[in-house]
Amino acid sequence: MLSGIQPSGDVHLGNYVGALRNWVEYQDEHDAFYCVVDLHALTLPWEPAQLPAKTLQTAQVLLAAGIDPDRATIFVQSHVPEHTELCWILNCIATMGELGRMVQFKEKTRSRAQDSASVGLFDYPVLQVADILIYDADLVPVGEDQRQHVELTRNIAQRFNNRFGETFVVPDVAVPKLGAKIYDLQEPTNKMSKSADSPRGTVMVFDPPEVIERKVKRAVTDPQSNVRFDPEHKPGVSNLLTILAVSTGKTPEELADQYAEYGPLKSDTAAALIEFLRPVRERYVELAEDPGETERLLKLGAEKAQQVAGATLARAKEAVGLLPRA
Repeated sequence: MLSGIQPSGDVHLGNYVGALRNWVEYQDEHDAFYCVVDLHALTLPWEPAQLPAKTLQTAQVLLAAGIDPDRATIFVQSHVPEHTELCWILNCIATMGELGRMVQFKEKTRSRAQDSASVGLFDYPVLQVADILIYDADLVPVGEDQRQHVELTRNIAQRFNNRFGETFVVPDVAVPKLGAKIYDLQEPTNKMSKSADSPRGTVMVFDPPEVIERKVKRAVTDPQSNVRFDPEHKPGVSNLLTILAVSTGKTPEELADQYAEYGPLKSDTAAALIEFLRPVRERYVELAEDPGETERLLKLGAEKAQQVAGATLARAKEAVGLLPRA
C-alpha cells in the first residue's frame, strides 16, 4: 500500500480525519509506504527556502499522527530517485490524450492560460503513477478527487503489462475505514481545505486551543435553532455534529438528541475537538524539538524504500530493453 502527502507543513482537520487516521489503521494490516511528495510540490509556485522545513514538518505530522517507522515505511519522495527514473519510462507509455483529460489539471489551470502551465503540472499524474507502481502497491487509499489518478495508474500498468509482460501490480482503490467527511465551518457545503477563501472555516491540527475554540464557536449554522443531523438541509449543524462524533467516538444522530440549542453544541464541540487533537499536538512538539531524529527516521525509510523501488525499476528497465549497467 502506498499513499503520499504534500509537504505543506501542517494539515487540517479534514486531512487528519479522512486520511491520516486511516493510514494509522492500515499500517497494522498492510506493508505500508507513506511518502512526503516534495517533487509534486514543484508543479505549482513554491518557495525554495521554505520547502526543506515544510518537508520535515510534514514528516513530523505523520509521526505525530501515529505512523510508526517500525510498522510502516515513511520517507521523502526525492530521496528515492527511482521514482523519477520510472516516471520517464512510463511517460513513454502514457498518452497526451489521457493526461489532458485529468480533472485536476483543468482545475489548477482554470484561472490562467494552459499554455503558461508547467510541463510538470501537466505530467505530474505520471509521476504519481510511478510512485504507486514502484512499490508493487495493490491498494491506494485516496479521496474521490484522486480516484481518477488510480484509474490512470491501472490503465498504464495494464498497458505496460500487455506490451512488455507482467511487470507491475495493478492496484485498487482502498475504501477508507474511517470515512467521516469534514466540511468548511464557514461554507459547510464545501469540503474543508487550506485553499478556502477564508481561513476561519479551516481548523488546522496545530491551531492553538483558543483558535480552535474561536473557529468552532463562529461556525455557520442556520436560522432555525433546532439541532438535528440532516446534512442536506442543515449542513452547518450536521458538520458540527460530525466533528463532535469524530472527537468522542459517538454517532452524530445520538449526539443530536442531547442538544436543544446551537450554543452548547458549539461549546462542547470545541472542547471535545481540542482534547481530540491534544495528543497529536503534544507529540508534534516533542518531534520538533529534535529534528535530527526525524531526519534519521527518514533516512532509514528511504533506504528501505529504495530496496523495493530498485527491484521494481530493474524489472521495468529489463522489460523495455534498456541495457543494464555493467
